[in-house]
Amino acid sequence: MNRRLLPLLIVAIGLLAIAAGWIAFQASRQPANGSQGPFGTPFQLTTMDGEPITEAAFRQKPSAIFFGFTHCPEVCPTTLFELDGWLKKLGTEGTEINAYFVTVDPERDTVPVMKSYVSNVSDRITGVTGDPEKMAAMLKGYGVYARKVPVEGNNYTMDHTASIFLLDSEGGFFGTIAYGENPDTAVEKLKRLALES
Repeated sequence: MNRRLLPLLIVAIGLLAIAAGWIAFQASRQPANGSQGPFGTPFQLTTMDGEPITEAAFRQKPSAIFFGFTHCPEVCPTTLFELDGWLKKLGTEGTEINAYFVTVDPERDTVPVMKSYVSNVSDRITGVTGDPEKMAAMLKGYGVYARKVPVEGNNYTMDHTASIFLLDSEGGFFGTIAYGENPDTAVEKLKRLALES
């Protein structure tokens, strides 16, 4: 491994641990059945098809929501691929769940970029982007950690929450699927979520 990358890797691991702790803290404040009402905050964003989307979309069916970005080297494409596979493994039960990929990098993740990226991975997941200020407010309202990290030149990457958020059909917090979670456990969580439709 390049010795110059080692400190960056250590920092990234530390930040992911902090993000995981924050998710656990948020989850502890919400019961699994969502009885305290909808999780998150109102928002007005845009789907990868150029259509408007608001928090109402998270209250039509149970939802699986992953926050990431298209320039992500490993976590995001892996998670989207796995989520698509898990939903397909559920068969007709999987159709009871709406799945979303919400960008944490709206400056680069425009509607066409999201459409191309998500469509290459899944026909079950809807990409969501929007104005950077509106995106930042939405991420904050959902307790999602996201931060720019400069890399060589003028480029940057993003540190971000790496778990899939699960919401019931009323938008209530139902749980999370952690990055790297056992696939059987993840499928079981989605199966229970589908019953909330």
